[in-house]
Amino acid sequence: MRRRRIRPSPGAASLLPEPDQPGRVLDARLHLLDRLILDRTGEPVTTVADAEIDGQEVPRVTAVLAGPVLATRIFGGTPPASRWERIPWSDVTEVGTTLRVGSNADDLTVSWVERWVRDRIIARIPGGRHAPE
Repeated sequence: MRRRRIRPSPGAASLLPEPDQPGRVLDARLHLLDRLILDRTGEPVTTVADAEIDGQEVPRVTAVLAGPVLATRIFGGTPPASRWERIPWSDVTEVGTTLRVGSNADDLTVSWVERWVRDRIIARIPGGRHAPE
């Protein structure tokens, strides 16, 4: 059996049209949703639950949304808008396997539940105030 090399036609090199506006083209489901968000020091903050998109002709990501979505993923529905924590897109510094933001984890309101559990519950457990030696 002979191998045959298939050559793409010259018009098939670009299946999607080039964007008129400068910027990076992202597939929100592929590049954003369920990605871990890291702060400027590399500390995990939260994961992306949804994206806020604005624009008709050229959609733009204006913010990434995080919040308590476990129950809604199990039972269906969406959490109310008041439960979403909004991280403006201007704070996102890098999009890769993870998203990096240009602020510290303690400055973001997204991690308030984690800080509350750490300070009120974990700190009361013997040995919970410091890292293991």
